[in-house]
Amino acid sequence: MNPGARLRIRLAALALVGLLVSATAVAHPLAEAARRQVGVTVRYDPAYVRLDYPGGDVPADRGVCTDVVVRALRAHGIDLQQRIHDDKRAHPDAYPRQWRHLAADRHIDHRRVPNQTTWFARQGWSLPVAQARGDYRAGDIVAWRLDNGLLHIGIVSDRKAADGTPLVLHNIARGTREENVLLAWRVIGHYRPALPTASP
Repeated sequence: MNPGARLRIRLAALALVGLLVSATAVAHPLAEAARRQVGVTVRYDPAYVRLDYPGGDVPADRGVCTDVVVRALRAHGIDLQQRIHDDKRAHPDAYPRQWRHLAADRHIDHRRVPNQTTWFARQGWSLPVAQARGDYRAGDIVAWRLDNGLLHIGIVSDRKAADGTPLVLHNIARGTREENVLLAWRVIGHYRPALPTASP
């Protein structure tokens, strides 16, 4: 092998290492917290469960889409169970009409998509809804209306599909997974959480 070829190989190897270091450097803590649920939360289970408070959770092997968000934010010091419960008790009229007549319920309120998105908006986390993949960053939270009319929510990953579309960490019927679904349904909410500066 001539010296020029060896140099090109060495430069290519260094460039690859640089890309890997760059990919590691941009890893997002919220996406990482959601990714830790993959292979752990393996069931979709929407059952109503009486939870401890604060910090209550359903068994780690199960949950729904909102539980992915609850667990990821809780890993960074934001307990949606307590935050949404306290806010709904203080400001019941700010929350969705379908549950307005019900008393605040610390066992389920934080596990409903409309309550999560309401609380996110009240924190000033809302961003414009867009259908362009470039408008979404790792760690963003996205809400969709599925083709069947149901609501869904997930966290944008720091990994991308081959076409550049950010993957999403979510639970839709099969446990927590990382999939190329960002633009699969109509986006109805886009939020960029402000994580505490010192996360556990």
